[in-house]
Amino acid sequence: MIDLTHATATILAAFLASFVEFIEALTIILAVGTVRGWRPALAGAAAGAILLIGLVLIFGPLLNRVPIAWLQSAVGILLLLFGMRWLRKSVLRAAGVIPLHDETAIYAEETTMLRQAGGSHGAWDAIALATSFKATVLEGLEVVFIVIAIGAIGGRLVPAAAGAGIALLLVIVLGFALHRPLARVPENSLKFAVGVLLSAFGVFWLGEGFHFPWPGEDLAILGLIAGFAMLALASVAVCRRTLAAAGQSART
Repeated sequence: MIDLTHATATILAAFLASFVEFIEALTIILAVGTVRGWRPALAGAAAGAILLIGLVLIFGPLLNRVPIAWLQSAVGILLLLFGMRWLRKSVLRAAGVIPLHDETAIYAEETTMLRQAGGSHGAWDAIALATSFKATVLEGLEVVFIVIAIGAIGGRLVPAAAGAGIALLLVIVLGFALHRPLARVPENSLKFAVGVLLSAFGVFWLGEGFHFPWPGEDLAILGLIAGFAMLALASVAVCRRTLAAAGQSART
């Protein structure tokens, strides 16, 4: 039961986090392909993917040389920082403090910039290759980090990689089918969920690194997820009330 719970949470966290990052990379690659040509867009994305695979093959095995307590603590801190950053932005967006993430607007802005850029169009369009490569590497690095961080401890790299692989396959299929940004995907809600999951995993592994006896062992992850979700929702309510009060004071 415990292993199944942890494996399911691992797959879900890796899938959601990877899905969000892949959507953002897809938006830029679609813009490059539409404006500058599909051959350099796909070539740049493929080169970025090869680089990411190489980094995983080189640095992945090094994790086995790190003492488990150090690895748990380091992964916990990094996941907590990562998750809280996503959660903070999600709370502010949900409360209306900052604008919602809009893939359609990002796509329009990216296509405008690419049209205004100089250089020759064609199979070796340097601007198209560099833009697509950069998008793949930047978003892919976050996916690689999340997958390794979530799955490196306890031998759960397989379910973490499976979650990321399913997300990649789904985004590729949707991208080929629609040829447009996935604007209807509730990306802001997904980022909220990912922030909760990563923060919960971060606290859990940080506790493991300091040998904290979690009640229920791995089942404690579910309690941490529920706790972060309730805290985040309460923060949204507080931010909304504060924003409304500030607006009312400004009018008076």
